[in-house]
Amino acid sequence: MSDDFHTLDFTIEEKDVGERLDRVIAQAVSDLSRSVVQRLIKKAQVTVNGRLSKPSYRVERGDRLVIHVPKDKPPETLPESIALDVIYEDDDLLVVNKPAGMVVHPAYGHRSGTLVNAILAHCPQTENVGGADRAGIVHRLDKDTSGVILVAKSQEAHTALQHQFKKRQVDKTYLALVEGHPEPRQGIIDAPIGRNKRHRKQMAIVRSGRQAQTAYRVVKLYENNSLVEVKPKTGRTHQIRVHMAWLGYPVVGDRVYGYRKQLVLKSRHFLHAHELKLTHPVSEAPLSFTAPLPKELDDLLRRLRRGR
Repeated sequence: MSDDFHTLDFTIEEKDVGERLDRVIAQAVSDLSRSVVQRLIKKAQVTVNGRLSKPSYRVERGDRLVIHVPKDKPPETLPESIALDVIYEDDDLLVVNKPAGMVVHPAYGHRSGTLVNAILAHCPQTENVGGADRAGIVHRLDKDTSGVILVAKSQEAHTALQHQFKKRQVDKTYLALVEGHPEPRQGIIDAPIGRNKRHRKQMAIVRSGRQAQTAYRVVKLYENNSLVEVKPKTGRTHQIRVHMAWLGYPVVGDRVYGYRKQLVLKSRHFLHAHELKLTHPVSEAPLSFTAPLPKELDDLLRRLRRGR
């Protein structure tokens, strides 16, 4: 294969057995949508055990998948008139309640419909704040994680907010519904996180990883699940999802680190950035922003309370 492609190589594990080839790849490689994966398969850019296959192929344990992703230079990211749920806005700062299903930054297979596209339309002055395709966004949330996210409207504000995150001066609180009943009911998970050697787009607990700490507290117990308040002390990729799964209580709906077949939540995972506390990047006034649980998550808790 030429230098015009990235090559991804991984082996199917037990949790993926029986799933469609296109679905498994789209879940393992977060930058690729399922439609993009299907096009790659049809263009002979995907092999299973060295042979071409169909998108509908049901993978088996031990299958070796090799995916060749084009390195084509992405097109310019354009502003799009996408409605934003604005929590707060002033001359320096924009705070948004991001919905689940929205990708934050453009990537291969996701050049439109992202939060960056929406922000560029809402406040064009953020075009070069924080670098190309950043639109002033200071931190990130996973595609299927909803909740509070910060946007700096000037480079000065962006630098100040980055400093706060680096110094761990931003207090982040998430709500997560997890499988089972965590023991102990509260604690701090301290385990290093790094790239999964077998799955390039996934993270894992590895000795050579970066330090990662997550504090948690059980808020409510249900028959088979628990609502947990989570406070990440560090900001590693997929940190909460990896740590809770490692502890033995994966996030409900998490098909990457949790249970592949979900019975109670099929459209997203139950992880929500509920509250952020920080200092205003210019005035230095204390700020606190809260995003309520979206309807689909609140409805699920209501069903669980009724024993369904």
